[in-house]
Amino acid sequence: MTRTLIRGATVLTMDAQGDLPRADILVTDDRITEIAPSLQVDGAQVVDASGSIVIPGLVNAHMHTWQTALRGVAANWTLLEYFKNMHAGLATVFQPQDLHIATLMGSLNQLNCGTTTLADWCHNNPTPEHNDAAIQGLLESGIRAAFFHGTPKPDPKPGQTPFWEVPHPRAEVERLLRKHQGNPLLSVQAAVLGPHYSTLEVALADFRMARELGLIASLHQGGGAARTPDGWERLEAAGLLGDNINIVHGHALSDEQLERFCGLGMSFSAAAESEMSQGHGHPITGRLRRFGRAPSLGVDLESVLSGDMLTQARIALGIQRSLDNVAYREAHGTIPSTSTITTREALAWVTIEGARMLKQEHRIGSLAAGKQADLVVIRASDLNMQPVHDPVSTVVMQTSLANIDSVMVAGRWKKRDGRLVGVDLAPGLEALRASGRKITEALGLSKPTMQETA
Repeated sequence: MTRTLIRGATVLTMDAQGDLPRADILVTDDRITEIAPSLQVDGAQVVDASGSIVIPGLVNAHMHTWQTALRGVAANWTLLEYFKNMHAGLATVFQPQDLHIATLMGSLNQLNCGTTTLADWCHNNPTPEHNDAAIQGLLESGIRAAFFHGTPKPDPKPGQTPFWEVPHPRAEVERLLRKHQGNPLLSVQAAVLGPHYSTLEVALADFRMARELGLIASLHQGGGAARTPDGWERLEAAGLLGDNINIVHGHALSDEQLERFCGLGMSFSAAAESEMSQGHGHPITGRLRRFGRAPSLGVDLESVLSGDMLTQARIALGIQRSLDNVAYREAHGTIPSTSTITTREALAWVTIEGARMLKQEHRIGSLAAGKQADLVVIRASDLNMQPVHDPVSTVVMQTSLANIDSVMVAGRWKKRDGRLVGVDLAPGLEALRASGRKITEALGLSKPTMQETA
């Protein structure tokens, strides 16, 4: 039995215990044992966290981690350019080793930024070897992960069945479920096409598969015309909609659909920065709030933007406040008297709401006795953080990667004193650069890297 006592921090539990101005956290093995203003514990490793803020580990609810070696490549692309250049182009070059290094280094970066749980939406996996390589990267990193098994989206060749007419490969999902059954840090889920990107027959088959296997079925919704315009009505009539369905983006949904889906317990993941950059439209955050619900948030694409989840919280908060403020001014001709959304809500989007999307809110997403010891220690004594008047607002509005001091997953430190624990980054970074260079050169998109021009 191992015990760690984190002493003297400001603790934002995001749970019933609320915010504690000064408290100790006792971790026993992989779980939180107790949180109290002052704990006396014999035989525990004591970590002095005075001057720090401790929050639940962040949850990245949607990221295509396989694109890590392509950072910045898609930064100026619209969604249509992304479909053409990424899925029908760059993605076709990937070998299993490319997925492995991208997923490993992308996951390590998530840990470095304070994310302890990653929903890895892997949809460039044409062979079992690709899946195994990606999952191996997750396991090697030590992050808590949900591997959402997807399917590639190449342009069909003459005589080839297009991807939107091919049901999800159930046998491969079942193989992965058997192989990784019982792993406390990994779950296997399904990243399906959904009615926006597939025929009705495929959508029905995929949703039935997820229901029968007890999986979360996550799908993209939006981005051009739907392949099955009445798909959602048909899926609902078949009794296939419920709390295991996760909609990413969701811009094409009407208010009536959104309200009904909220009532059915379906979850929603927004990627605010990516959506605004690539042309999806405004995030559905405000629409969800009108129906008493909240989104989880995801980075989506590191080929476009940063992997920092607190940045995603800040951007999602800012754009929805802006939309609300503009609507108020148009209706009343003046500035609103108060903000519509608090910073606490934004922090919930990247903690407990992410856990809820993964159906793991009983284990992660908040700090409480009995829950998994997934947490982040933020150095609040730094120049950019002082003075701290409101710890929640300081976390959401002031904190950057430079302030993420320590990260714990399942009771084990993955980052301490500003550095990842037990990781030699140099060979991984070299392999990541080589992978990115190979992939972009194959499509004629390669440019000299900083290392090559130095």
